[in-house]
Amino acid sequence: MKFFYHLGRYLILMGQILKKPEKASIYRSQIILEMDNLGLQSLGIVAIISVFMGAVVTIQTALNTDHPLLPRYAIGFATRQSIILEFAPTVISLILAGKVGSRIASEIGTMRVTEQIDALEIMGVNASGFLILPKVVAAVLMFPILVTLSMFLGIFGGWVVSFLTGVMPVSNYIYGILYEFAPYDIFYALVKTVVFAYLITTISGYYGFYTKGGALEVGQASTNAVVTSSIFIILFNLVLTQLLLV
Repeated sequence: MKFFYHLGRYLILMGQILKKPEKASIYRSQIILEMDNLGLQSLGIVAIISVFMGAVVTIQTALNTDHPLLPRYAIGFATRQSIILEFAPTVISLILAGKVGSRIASEIGTMRVTEQIDALEIMGVNASGFLILPKVVAAVLMFPILVTLSMFLGIFGGWVVSFLTGVMPVSNYIYGILYEFAPYDIFYALVKTVVFAYLITTISGYYGFYTKGGALEVGQASTNAVVTSSIFIILFNLVLTQLLLV
């Protein structure tokens, strides 16, 4: 029953978020600010993880497919498919759920316990829309860019490790990443990313918006936001894969 209680309250909050903004210019400035906070400030961690992720996938694939009947370019092909279809959209979204989700929940939760949200509502401002909607729009716009960058850097990381360690010929790796490339794979990954961005921001905003108590409860809301977002990312990853690939 507790699940349905939270689900109903979450859906009501989504309806409040989508109400017409009081002043569109304020929302535009907030969206730009959130694009920096949620997107640009995550570039570093996304870049580092993507490069090493691609390198590790390449090494492990090369070590586990050392068979004379298996062409060497298959390593590059497997690395590309793994990164584009799963590692970049899903793993990066899980990492962003921890970084971005905890930030959103703690920020909004702190505003709730310090009665700043109450002050906004007294002034006639749609507090839920003002605080959560710009974050949702910013994440939906920026996360696909981060994931696209992650794809490129992951494949580049595989090329670097092939070049530096000689785990496989670089020419075979390049041939493998180009072999039977399907642009639909990129579309599939970006669709997943947009859904994950929406889930992360709205779930984190929900937990922050309904925080009660003090600093301890803010921390608990942040933890709940990250855990719940991660669970729903894994769940929707399965659903979207079934719908879009099978």
